[in-house]
Amino acid sequence: MSALPPVAVHDKALSALAERLGLPIGGEAQLTLECCDGRLVLAGDAKRYGHPLAVEFASGTVAHRRRFGGGRGQLIARACGLAQGVTPSIVDATAGLGRDAFVLASLGAPVLLVERVGVIFALLEDGLVRALRDVEIAEIAARMTLIHGDAATELEALIAAADFPPQVIHLDPMFPHREKSALVKKEMRLFRTLAGDDGDAPRLLEAALDVATHRVVVKRPRKAPPIEGPPPRHVIEGKTSRYDLYVHQALRAG
Repeated sequence: MSALPPVAVHDKALSALAERLGLPIGGEAQLTLECCDGRLVLAGDAKRYGHPLAVEFASGTVAHRRRFGGGRGQLIARACGLAQGVTPSIVDATAGLGRDAFVLASLGAPVLLVERVGVIFALLEDGLVRALRDVEIAEIAARMTLIHGDAATELEALIAAADFPPQVIHLDPMFPHREKSALVKKEMRLFRTLAGDDGDAPRLLEAALDVATHRVVVKRPRKAPPIEGPPPRHVIEGKTSRYDLYVHQALRAG
């Protein structure tokens, strides 16, 4: 992973947050961490990055997906083993902006979110705090536990520290994306500036396979090769993405 870009902060409280998370601050900062309308946001040049980035669970894409996404018939739900009478505990080891984790939690699953990039963790933390105050989604947010750390190097220790049973581990590593094809959304461009590509995806898969008790689920672009390592046992394909399943044992109704 390449070095993270420095982030500018112009507020004492945010400076304390940056210090707590060890965020690179100052220098030639392209990005600014700030409070806007009661939310923590990350802003950059609007022409390149679009609107400021925030984690929002109560509205927008996430809310639409919760209401109209298809419930347990969704690809991610099927891949993670959510079936009638079966609701496993799930570790989202590449939490990102928390959207997949929120979908899984909305379907009843307890989810542990692991995020290695400090700025993204800060946005997630803020989004979860606000979600817990929202009557409509507080029950869902209460099923989500957030932890800061690098799943590729310390997944077992992070799960142990959270005292969380890792029946299913969900991985969505950043796939290398040429800037040419980036008519990449501006939001994704901002996210990639922070997170880079996951060159350590094989190590992440290996760590997940060592820790998951039942299965590891890896989201990939539909035509991308599997992550280097053992072949998946099953594949669930959608129109633009697929899920590679590495199964240790069957999930059964509790």
